[in-house]
Amino acid sequence: MLVVLAGIFFVSSCSLQVGDRVAGIHSGKFFYTEGNLVTNYDVSFERAWKACEKTLADMKTSAIEIEKKISEGTLKAVLEGENIRIFVEYLEKNLTKVSVRVGLAGNNIAAEMIQKKIRENLINM
Repeated sequence: MLVVLAGIFFVSSCSLQVGDRVAGIHSGKFFYTEGNLVTNYDVSFERAWKACEKTLADMKTSAIEIEKKISEGTLKAVLEGENIRIFVEYLEKNLTKVSVRVGLAGNNIAAEMIQKKIRENLINM
């Protein structure tokens, strides 16, 4: 029964709420969790980081704050009064997780647009 429910969850692009946590899948490419839109890219950490920086520059965001460590980093910015937070994390040599959150509660539509722009920048780099 649990396997069937899990299968329906993954195929139907829906969300699931357990307590105060919400998670969902959309198109098999992104994973929503707690207001963050998360995806893994088959690129190095540095390449993903540069694509995220370029995305914020292309969008003409303001008040950019950067905190970068060896295997993870956070980019924060403001666009039209909305706070944007991009968290980049090294997973493996050519696998990097990028999490995008827009606003306090998480605007999934805006976050998806940012993730699409990051993907475009990765393709064009």
